[in-house]
Amino acid sequence: MFPQKEAISWNIDQIGYADLDGKAGFKMAIHRAGERWYLYTALLWEPGFVILDITDPYSHRYVKHVPGPTDTMTYQIQIADGKMITAMEATPLYLGGHEGPWENEGFLIWDLEDPENPRQLGVFKTGGSGTHRNYYDGGQYVYATGLPDGYDGHILQIVDISDPTNPTEVSRWWREGQWLAGGEGGVPAGTLLHGGAYVVGDRAYLPYSAGGFVILDISDINAPKMVSDLPFSPPFQHFIAVHTALPLLNRPLVVVNSEPVFENGTGSLGHAGIVDVSDEENPRLISLFPLPEPPPGVPYKNFVERGARFGPHNQHQWQNQDVLLHDENTCFLTYFNAGLRVYDISDEHLPKEIAYFLPPDPTDRRGAWPTTGLIAQTEDVLVDSRGYIFISDKNQGLYILRLSETRTPRPT
Repeated sequence: MFPQKEAISWNIDQIGYADLDGKAGFKMAIHRAGERWYLYTALLWEPGFVILDITDPYSHRYVKHVPGPTDTMTYQIQIADGKMITAMEATPLYLGGHEGPWENEGFLIWDLEDPENPRQLGVFKTGGSGTHRNYYDGGQYVYATGLPDGYDGHILQIVDISDPTNPTEVSRWWREGQWLAGGEGGVPAGTLLHGGAYVVGDRAYLPYSAGGFVILDISDINAPKMVSDLPFSPPFQHFIAVHTALPLLNRPLVVVNSEPVFENGTGSLGHAGIVDVSDEENPRLISLFPLPEPPPGVPYKNFVERGARFGPHNQHQWQNQDVLLHDENTCFLTYFNAGLRVYDISDEHLPKEIAYFLPPDPTDRRGAWPTTGLIAQTEDVLVDSRGYIFISDKNQGLYILRLSETRTPRPT
């Protein structure tokens, strides 16, 4: 639609590109084995994942593609304590799937003793159509975004994996109305746990889409209970109104964002902002990120006009992993057709954009979206503890980036 032949960036340097053998990556995780670093990326348009050796990001090595179970979307990978959790969600009808029941659903548990040849240890099944996003930062529990039978939308399922060959659900939590099989009456469209929980101590922070931002008390792991919630719709978009809720460890703040569903700006306004949880029973939105502005010289005056999806999607998440960057003053946020945006949030009341990277538009189609043409759609971002940034795209491989050592004013 508005083809770009080269990436456009400000205060970010591109140091590499991994084509993924013609596949499109999505969610990513990093594992270090001795002196070697590995990146695992789930695939967007087919089940399975790809392994890259990123010990030297300037000269990465493609290791292998590990196929996933048929009829599933394996969108997410989590790695901690030498274990890997890969999600399995039934492929919906509109992407070529079939009606249930499904043989392959839930999540798989892998051992990474040999990082180039993961060994499957066990499988957890939701008893429905599987899991979308999950949270695992090590230890005993996986906090799964599951869709068991009888529920209207995804809920939280807490799973004990202390015996990885026999994972066992210990509890679940849902918004009132979701348990249709239990006689509850349903919920407004889009009320579902979407982007995955984030756990800090005895609290779980849930991005519950149209159900808002939820804080759970999980001090009794067998009986989670709500502490509070903060609605976001209205005034913001209804479906996936809260996609990510990322709590900071050293400041009583949670960075939240929505996800746009529709192309060409036909949906309602999305958001990225900061919630103050110093009084956790009364969380409050205290600031919003500035909307991305197009760089000079492009043939569109705003990103809605550019086409495809425009709006925030995924944040870099540290999740207590020493291989990942932990910087509570900086937010790395993908923005679909606006690429990767980087914000200084050291002043929580005045977030400022400090860098961006817009990949070139794809030259070949790897999947069904976007429908408006081959326009770059930045999906996920992960930053390792060495400062290397990895981003994925709907119809491209992975871009390997780094913040520029010398920062310059925004181009005009």
